[in-house]
Amino acid sequence: MTPVPNSGPQPRRSMGAAAMVGVGIMAAVDEIVFHQLLGWHHFYDRSTPEIGLFSDGLLHAAQLVLIVAGFFMIAELRHRRALVLRPAWAGFFLGAGGFQLFDGLVNHKLLRVHQIR
Repeated sequence: MTPVPNSGPQPRRSMGAAAMVGVGIMAAVDEIVFHQLLGWHHFYDRSTPEIGLFSDGLLHAAQLVLIVAGFFMIAELRHRRALVLRPAWAGFFLGAGGFQLFDGLVNHKLLRVHQIR
């Protein structure tokens, strides 16, 4: 295995990678708890139940891509010793909170793609 040159700490990339994971994790929690376990709504409720279930599957696929891509970026940063933990944690919580803000304001109130109970 060849040594990887240390490019120095990269706080912005650390934050961005962790933000992707935060969005993906929060989307997973929302989809698993509210869509699957409680059955309160689907990602898109303005059509047939089949379309609602299909839209949940698309949301699940997107969240999985974000989580995997974010973790690969974090692993690459760690491998190069460029991961900065404090910005990474900040990015994770900003991503998770940003998802909640976007979901609540845009999806529920502005676009009305689904309503909550």
